[in-house]
Amino acid sequence: MSRDKLQILLESNRFRYSILGVILFNAVLLGLETMPAVMNVAGPLILMLDRICLAIFVIEILLKLYAFGLAFFRNGWNLFDFVIVGISLIPGSEGLSVLRALRVLRLLRVVSVAPSLKRVVEGLITALPGMGSVFLLMALIFYIGSVMATKLFSDSFPQWFGDLGNSGYSLFQIMTLESWSMGIVRPVMEIYPYAWMFFVPFIMVTTFAVVNLLVGLIVNSMQDAHSAEDNERTDAYRDEIKERLEKIEALLRERGDPS
Repeated sequence: MSRDKLQILLESNRFRYSILGVILFNAVLLGLETMPAVMNVAGPLILMLDRICLAIFVIEILLKLYAFGLAFFRNGWNLFDFVIVGISLIPGSEGLSVLRALRVLRLLRVVSVAPSLKRVVEGLITALPGMGSVFLLMALIFYIGSVMATKLFSDSFPQWFGDLGNSGYSLFQIMTLESWSMGIVRPVMEIYPYAWMFFVPFIMVTTFAVVNLLVGLIVNSMQDAHSAEDNERTDAYRDEIKERLEKIEALLRERGDPS
């Protein structure tokens, strides 16, 4: 098979969905490997099927390397697949057992196969610069809040606000709204009745303002990625129509030529 035909096959929806099915089947196998009862009954079969799935992934990578050559490494998603499959090939020795456990990352290959998931990831990557600014703002707010909480409440509640680290962790718990009222704030208010004047503004700024700003950045980036994809499709369709019209005009000129 020529490289051009192989490229068409590898980029076809039938091949893409076939690989997606293997990925999902392999994810089920990896989950079954964590169940001792199942492994005692069908362990050899599960391991054999897992090796078959890995062999399919390796063959896929080799076919893409042959079809696309060095252009394979210019695609970020191909590099992603290459790294994930490479991790799966690490021997399961004791020294590398932790890396071997990373086989479950194979499930992330769904991202490179499913277009909708690719748009989500691309939106997240596009949002990273803006997210960095939000994270920096969040870090400043947490540092200021941690210093203030340590100064205000460390004497009576050293387990929560005894130092900068404990204060930061306690404020993070408060930001997530996990047991923040009955677990931390109300006990503090029994000794410091006006402590709500510190905690309520902190929650308003972090949980309802900064976090929502972060979500807004991600949503806007995903919308931009979706719009860019629609524009690419429109441009491709316009180019295709233009090419067909040029061919039709060339045929009409040939038929109208008296020679």
